Amino acid sequence: MNAPLKHASGYWGTKTDFNALMEQVRKIGPVLEEHAVETEALGRLDETTFKALAPLRMSHIFASEEQGGAQFSPTQGLKLIEAITYHSGAAGWVSMVHACIGAMSAAFLPDSAIARLFVPGEDNRFSGQGTPTGMLKKVDGGYRLNGKWSYASGIYHATYTHTAALLDDGNGQPAKDENGNVVVLCAHAPVGDHDLLGNWEVLGLQGTGSIDYAAKDVFIADDMVFPILTAEPQRQKEFFSLGVVGLAAIGHSGWAIGASRRLLDEVAKFALTKTGRAGLLGESEKFWFDYGRTEARVRAARAFLFEIWREVEASIEEGKHVSTRQISLIHLAKSEVHEAGVDACQFVYRAAGGASLRKGVMQRIYREMMTAANHFTINNNIVSAAGREIGGLWSDRAWQFYDLVEKR
Repeated sequence: MNAPLKHASGYWGTKTDFNALMEQVRKIGPVLEEHAVETEALGRLDETTFKALAPLRMSHIFASEEQGGAQFSPTQGLKLIEAITYHSGAAGWVSMVHACIGAMSAAFLPDSAIARLFVPGEDNRFSGQGTPTGMLKKVDGGYRLNGKWSYASGIYHATYTHTAALLDDGNGQPAKDENGNVVVLCAHAPVGDHDLLGNWEVLGLQGTGSIDYAAKDVFIADDMVFPILTAEPQRQKEFFSLGVVGLAAIGHSGWAIGASRRLLDEVAKFALTKTGRAGLLGESEKFWFDYGRTEARVRAARAFLFEIWREVEASIEEGKHVSTRQISLIHLAKSEVHEAGVDACQFVYRAAGGASLRKGVMQRIYREMMTAANHFTINNNIVSAAGREIGGLWSDRAWQFYDLVEKR
């Protein structure tokens, strides 16, 4: 759908063959599909699926080549996540989580932590939660982490957690900075230091293992944290100026376009088996009209997504940091690919009747898309804030995490 990209030399990685990686996804696609039902029943990726994905090294696709990563561009990441998701929503979700959190760790942790986490020959994978529902208390050499967090997608297949927590002021209350804002740090620790609570019983994305987890006096070294709300990139400063939310947007958007594409391909394939006499779905003028309109919206949303990400890449290649306006458009594009996907699901579910009701690819994608669209990164407040910024009402604000705040 999109022309090959020609990146400015010297910024994006060249050591990892992107086309070869995409071909590898195509080859393992049947394996991911074959094990999608087992993965869903298990509540996490089954071992065959995980082994098929492991050589892709998704936690390293955005890390720099100096860190042993691929140093891919955002559009390359989008296409890779889209391709995996096409074959398995759970595999795509876990892959995008590992990719995006791996990028955050690679971007914002100090060099001493990078030297331990991104060791040549090791493939650490990162999972966790960016909502601060726990606390960090300062101790000699680091912090003690306590609390409970939800939605740790892919944690069963991760090696390190990435956990947002409030800084304890020493009296059990959240510490505040000089501006009166609470201090939120993102802590990293081995997954084995935590309690995995295993309570992922949900409507969709069942195979992602997005369980709750807890920490009880887990030691976090001083250099294994970064301030998640205000983190400054320590390397690849133009790219990682996207911040935590911009990096997360790549993953969620790539997942949505992969799921939408597969759903429409499935319903078209089904309709083609229902032709030959009046009354069958494949002979329905209304079905093909609605299919055409849905296809157009899904493609338009994808085109908008790649339009803004190409613009962002061009800025990065010119040595510029990502702007407030670009982040606003990234949020809008992320929302639109999900809304187009939800509309596609509603159309397919009603049009295909019993075929979409029963167990199968169409039913599974329907449940997964409805679950994905409820993620807090897609909420209406973000879109409203982006609209205010683009419309000129909040032209003097900047994005901080998922809020558009007044500049200080």
